[in-house]
Amino acid sequence: MNTATQNLENDHVYILRLIDVMEKMVITISTNISHLETVISLIKNYADGYHHAKEENLFFPLLVKKGFSNVQGPIPVMLHDHAEGRNFVKGMATEIEAYKAGNLSALPHIYENMQGYIDLLRAHIGKENNVLFRMADRTLSAEEQQGLLTEFAAIEKTGYENEQIQLFITAIESLEAFYM
Repeated sequence: MNTATQNLENDHVYILRLIDVMEKMVITISTNISHLETVISLIKNYADGYHHAKEENLFFPLLVKKGFSNVQGPIPVMLHDHAEGRNFVKGMATEIEAYKAGNLSALPHIYENMQGYIDLLRAHIGKENNVLFRMADRTLSAEEQQGLLTEFAAIEKTGYENEQIQLFITAIESLEAFYM
């Protein structure tokens, strides 16, 4: 049976692939602005706008209803990680704009923020896949898991027309082909 936690883990597969590409970009100190902007767009629209929206708007609230604390424990930790990730992305975007405007000293700051995001997300996904999702699997009934899957599908249909999720995946695969 496909579950909501499996759906979220499937998203993580692509997010981790993007993170692997980002790591190659950091190592090679890529100055390809188009690729850097694609990474920012994928994080904002896929990792955050799509995946984190499913967690923050549907998954975490259901876990709170089932007795998880929204003050301490895994859910506030995950939300804090999401906020930290957004700060790194904002830093990357700001420094990319500075670099495009001719400030060559912005490049190391792009990669400092990118490395911070990489480190944060790898740890974050590990915590979700190995701890939070396993706790959720023990807590949520099969009906609740299926209800979440239905709600996840509704997000995809209403917010991501014209096969947008597949376009995100294709963009990740294109970056992989270039960097990996």
